[in-house]
Amino acid sequence: MKRFDIELAVGVFIIAGIICLGYLSIKLGRMEVLGEKGYDIIAIFTNSGGLKTGSSVKIAGVDVGKVKDVALDEYQARIIMNLPDNVKIQEDAIASIKTKGLIGEKYIEITPGGSDTLIKAGERIRETQPAIDLEQLISNFIFGKI
Repeated sequence: MKRFDIELAVGVFIIAGIICLGYLSIKLGRMEVLGEKGYDIIAIFTNSGGLKTGSSVKIAGVDVGKVKDVALDEYQARIIMNLPDNVKIQEDAIASIKTKGLIGEKYIEITPGGSDTLIKAGERIRETQPAIDLEQLISNFIFGKI
């Protein structure tokens, strides 16, 4: 009987550990178990600068969404962003690819516009600014092109 109690305790402990590991994987991976909520908008950039699926979308430095997809579309980067329903983007907003710190991760910063017309689900942000290519800037500086 004592051996059965120990085996039961070990089994419960292992199951609890697996549940905790699954919870942490979802939370740290910033994945949605039930799918995305909100709506998707699109931005076309000449250069994605290493932006990846799952990267943050920010307005005024506040995380408001995630990058859902990064794909090549007619030799340009087509970025699909998922935003919550309560975040509204004006049609004259500007989407820029930024870097956290000097060599940190990439994210999209949306600068709100002043228009009364809002972007609807599936529509595109017209104004974009691609990522600054740090390697190209350093190369230009070294070879005297600046």
